[in-house]
Amino acid sequence: MSTSNLSSDQADAVGTNRWYLSAAPIVRALVHLCVPMAAAMIVGAVYNLINAGFIGSLHDATLLAAVTFGTPLLGLVMAIGGVFGVGGGALISRLLGASEHEPAKAGEIKHVSSFALWGAVIAGVVLGGSGLLLLHPLVSVLGADAAAVPATSAYVAVMLAFVPVLAAAFCLEQIVRAEGAARQVMIGLIASTVVNVVFDVLFILVLHWGVAGAALAMGLSNLGVVVYFIIWLQQHSEHVSLAPRWFTLSAAVLKPVFGVGIGELLQASFLIVTSLVLNNLAVAYGDSALAAMGVAVRIAQVPEFLVMGVTLGVLPLLAYSYGKGDRARLRSALRVSAITVGGIVLISAATVFAFRDQVFSAFVADPSVLAIGVTILTAQLVAMIVNGFTGLITSLFQAVGRSAAAIVMSMAQGVLFIPIVLFGNLWFGLAGIIWSLTVSEGIVFLIGGGMWLSSRHAIDRGLAEGSTERADGMLEPAAA
Repeated sequence: MSTSNLSSDQADAVGTNRWYLSAAPIVRALVHLCVPMAAAMIVGAVYNLINAGFIGSLHDATLLAAVTFGTPLLGLVMAIGGVFGVGGGALISRLLGASEHEPAKAGEIKHVSSFALWGAVIAGVVLGGSGLLLLHPLVSVLGADAAAVPATSAYVAVMLAFVPVLAAAFCLEQIVRAEGAARQVMIGLIASTVVNVVFDVLFILVLHWGVAGAALAMGLSNLGVVVYFIIWLQQHSEHVSLAPRWFTLSAAVLKPVFGVGIGELLQASFLIVTSLVLNNLAVAYGDSALAAMGVAVRIAQVPEFLVMGVTLGVLPLLAYSYGKGDRARLRSALRVSAITVGGIVLISAATVFAFRDQVFSAFVADPSVLAIGVTILTAQLVAMIVNGFTGLITSLFQAVGRSAAAIVMSMAQGVLFIPIVLFGNLWFGLAGIIWSLTVSEGIVFLIGGGMWLSSRHAIDRGLAEGSTERADGMLEPAAA
């Protein structure tokens, strides 16, 4: 779709989003890109609590357990979408930046966007179909005991049926963000959440379909967001095409997309393993430890989501600036983002730490849980400080196409955490478990900082050596 085929309002929207990436003052660009991202994530967290309340109202612990057992699978599905969406979105933003000097580069975005969407759908079909064929072994692997197997099977089966939709929704979100249209992403995600709540009321409270109804509500609401994003891209995107005819398996597309995106899959896989290991070790210290961990995670979620709004929201700006070859804008965006992340984590951590007893007691009154929880919350807040900067470094590596560094960052936490938590539990007991995540996050930050310092000259060289290298694997005309 060319600009001449757009209405004046649509062309203005395209131009405005492009302006935020290309020329807007950095602070204004960050507000435009990051605030909607953080808002959507916070709304999603609120929905998770509401959804748990709907299921909890049925007064059946096995139903809540079924949702818990299905959570790692949902994380894996989102990671599948991320392989194609994050990798494809970063490449699209770099191509948009490069097109300011070489307009022909913009035409190559059609191949990238079509491959990203249909790649996510195909991978979703394979994963969902395989999961349905192996449903019973899969439910056992997820940890469901005999009492929870029926509910878990129902929940997971419906989720697996919607895997292609869920993967496509996450992928399209990244493609829309790649064009700088953060507000449209926020609208789509918040609308999807509202629809999800409505379906929850219908399927769970009215029709009494239990956790299968919850999974169906999630699938249908994500189908709605897929439709919304497709319509928006067709009407407003100047360069993106989702038509299958643009699908390609060219190495020039696969290499940069998978090079960045595979880190998302690895990170999600390690997070799943991390959660399983952590829960299995903590359960030995009783229900109080598990309850305290759950509450501490929820308290730390809001500032963490604000930080993630910045580190994820800034990625298209960094990628566009790199593709354009604008060293000053790239450095300015990175510097202001780092200051913003530092301000959020320090203010949030200091405030919550100062009122940690009061904050934690608002969620739980049990003294034994409170005592453990305050220590866990302290460790989480310290980890959040370094994790914010780690996320920013990872986004930089993804934006400039340094796939090896991005993969190392994604793998490092999981690879380090497991031996650290095992030895921490062996040597220091519960305290070792509590502080293991903080220690591993600190080491990952040092690794990331070292890789960033060692790669600065290479990034600068990529900025200076022309659009082909700046885009790091963009399509050659012959491949198109």
